[in-house]
Amino acid sequence: MSDIDVLQVATIVALVLLAVAWYLSYSASRLDRLHAKVEGAVSALDAQLVRRAEATLELATSGAVDPATSLLLADAASEALERHTHHPLSHDPLDGQTFAGREGTETNLTEALRAVLAEDIVQGLRSDPDSPGALALARVESTALRVQLARRFHNDAVREVRRVRAKGVVRLFRLAGHAALPQPVDLDDELPPAVVD
Repeated sequence: MSDIDVLQVATIVALVLLAVAWYLSYSASRLDRLHAKVEGAVSALDAQLVRRAEATLELATSGAVDPATSLLLADAASEALERHTHHPLSHDPLDGQTFAGREGTETNLTEALRAVLAEDIVQGLRSDPDSPGALALARVESTALRVQLARRFHNDAVREVRRVRAKGVVRLFRLAGHAALPQPVDLDDELPPAVVD
């Protein structure tokens, strides 16, 4: 083998190694950005859930609903806010961006809203658009819709991270490091039918 052949082989090997190193670096950087996107999405979802609970509490204390309904809404909203305060989200990048197991509490709030916001109640609240009850209902509607969008965005980001992490090269070279696999948030956030109409 001549010196020129050795030089050509060495150059090709160096270029291949450089290309592999670039690809691994790019993949690791992309995965890091995707994990950051999930962290941002779970924080946004958390903020929207807090706003929904606050809006529900506002509706409960507006005086526009009967005392039993008010108590039901206030109890569910207070439980969601308390759970948020006592079980904050983890922002440890190795923790997998967990939702602190709050899905059940948030689902309970959704179920309370669905039970209370029947068509006749919603129509009664909307009859005077400037009343505190109508304004609180509008805020509940708005925040509930934002919760749905934030949860979908979060779960889409989680699916993308899981798709990338399932690739053989990512697993082989352990490009995810020690970061836990992020989990989708599974809660009932369906708006009451009377609110959607």
